[in-house]
Amino acid sequence: MTKPSPELINMVSQLIATPSVSCVHPELDMSNEPVIDLLANWLETSGFNVKKQLVNPGKYNLIATLGQGSDGLIFSGHTDTVPCDEALWQSSPFKLTRRDDRYYGLGSCDMKSFIAMAITASQRFKAEQFTHPLTIIATADEETTMSGARLLAENGKNLGRYCIIGEPTDLTPVREHKGIIMESIHFTGQSGHSSDPSLGNSALEAMHEYIQQLLIYRGQLQQQFRNSAFEVSTPTINLGHIHGGDNPNRICGECELHIDLRFLPGMNIDELREKIRSMATEVASVREQQVSFTALLMGVPAMHTDSHSQLNEYLQEITEKQSQSVAFGTEAPFYNEMGCETIVMGPGSIRQAHQPDEFLPIDQIQPTVKLLENLIKRFCC
Repeated sequence: MTKPSPELINMVSQLIATPSVSCVHPELDMSNEPVIDLLANWLETSGFNVKKQLVNPGKYNLIATLGQGSDGLIFSGHTDTVPCDEALWQSSPFKLTRRDDRYYGLGSCDMKSFIAMAITASQRFKAEQFTHPLTIIATADEETTMSGARLLAENGKNLGRYCIIGEPTDLTPVREHKGIIMESIHFTGQSGHSSDPSLGNSALEAMHEYIQQLLIYRGQLQQQFRNSAFEVSTPTINLGHIHGGDNPNRICGECELHIDLRFLPGMNIDELREKIRSMATEVASVREQQVSFTALLMGVPAMHTDSHSQLNEYLQEITEKQSQSVAFGTEAPFYNEMGCETIVMGPGSIRQAHQPDEFLPIDQIQPTVKLLENLIKRFCC
């Protein structure tokens, strides 16, 4: 096995040692600016034209381009990580640690290492070799709002014709994934003494009726939509969290449900959210209650790149693997929205992501760098 270069491991080590947790809880959320500044310094030294883009206070994207022209190649990775419980780790999550044939650290596979590998691959080339530009993009808050990728898409600029997003897929091309909606539904009725139901209006009973309708709707979706390319071939609705009331002798005045809906390519995210909300509104109206909604996740569209796209066919050829469809979400649909042929593919496994002792297999490092070099030759030179 060829050893990864010391320069590459040094970059990964510095990225791991620079915390950049993205979290919906403000007390855990961090700025990603220190990571962006590290990357900006390395990319400028390598000859890239670097732009630092403000997303939200303390949150930044980085767009770095080498070479001139249009219809270029993008390597994209997010700079944030999920939170972690250090007590559950065998070594510090913020120190790159080698044990056996693995490198451990928070972000080692999801997905700081990929950005360092993209920089390493680019250093084998000179700008004058390029007939199409190479752009390396590092985004903010993928683990929460995907606000970094959303901003790129909202700006509407064509950043390249082809895009690789280096999420951990064990170097298997992924051309489709499900979309995601996460929603809070909150019923407000009237509390009262449980000895007399007429003294209140139970929000828990309203929620019970709503859940029954939601499960019927789930069955209808699963009858109507199916895609055998996915391991779970139908849309899913998960009832993930519920809370209501405070005592058995009080009529429940408020009840809240959190749901996760994962839908297939071709399904409309706005129509799905409207249906979920309209069913709850109808229940509230009949029961003379109030209902409110919070988008726990703004929503990630489903991703689909045509199997006959140049990028997909090329990657299937050089990896000798058929492209896959997966259930987890990525920033890919936002790149598709910008007109990019987009494939998700990177080292490491999604099974290690978001887990204590997250790791990157050492034997995937050099193959990843070589694969990225081949992509640059094919689509830039």
